[in-house]
Amino acid sequence: MTLDPAYLEYPMRRRGMDHDLYPYSALPQRPPVQWPGARALQIWPVISLEYFPMVPSDTPFRAPGHMQTAYPDYRHYTAREYGTRIGIYRLLDAFEKVGARVSVACNAAIAARYPELVEDILAGGHEIIAHSTDMNGTIASGLPRDAEAALIGEALDTLERATGTRPRGWHSIARSQSFNTPQLLVEAGVEYMCDWVNDELPVTFSTPAGAIVNIPLNHELSDRQIINVQQQSVDSYAQQMEDAAAWLLAEAATGGGRMMPLHLTPYIMGLPYRIDAFEQLVERLAGLAGAGFATGAEILDAWKAQQ
Repeated sequence: MTLDPAYLEYPMRRRGMDHDLYPYSALPQRPPVQWPGARALQIWPVISLEYFPMVPSDTPFRAPGHMQTAYPDYRHYTAREYGTRIGIYRLLDAFEKVGARVSVACNAAIAARYPELVEDILAGGHEIIAHSTDMNGTIASGLPRDAEAALIGEALDTLERATGTRPRGWHSIARSQSFNTPQLLVEAGVEYMCDWVNDELPVTFSTPAGAIVNIPLNHELSDRQIINVQQQSVDSYAQQMEDAAAWLLAEAATGGGRMMPLHLTPYIMGLPYRIDAFEQLVERLAGLAGAGFATGAEILDAWKAQQ
């Protein structure tokens, strides 16, 4: 039996990217980015504030960190709740001590279940990014377009009611998108997303509904990846963040502004045997010459002003 030649035909097969969302460009080929205040490095803390239902839906996939043992999985359910009761406040305190404002990627279920927590985040001057409905609200290309649009709309509408402001940013669970997601986000009024990790600076996407900016939230720099998956200590995590900042500042000296995300999980980094080392890390990062903390919205505005 011979293979039908049409099986190998792919209209997007060509040099460069296999889509039209943005053109390929290597970092050295781009005009240098200039951050406000002549800052060389924007450090972008993002705290994922998540609600895990007791029963995972597994549709289209089970979110990382979800329930793992036989029902009812109180061990993991209550460990995740630790993040919303204790861990989040320790992280916010660490940034408050240095006067930093951060982005909080918030499930809509958090706003519905813990309105006082959302009030505390806003009172600190922090930004809230939409992070789906809850940790069953995953997205992949098997999800019908209408269902995905409804999920995005529900998350944004719930957070807008709770905060009085429609979120400008979106972070998908597990950074997972469908082929429809960028366009659906534009149609829902979202200005930036955090799911594509193929760069260290923002990238402007073109969709049939208009433009959206992706601010890359690097998975390899997350506490989940370094501490939980790679099983490294918080001291090793802190050293790696400082090494990354030093390297990016050195690059910025000749190549223009850089950015570095700090992706944090309250029930991981907010534990009492880790938070002291994390607070010290935040203090050292705050003291770096030419560096400073910024929210996603601040990075977005500075980026768009130069395009």
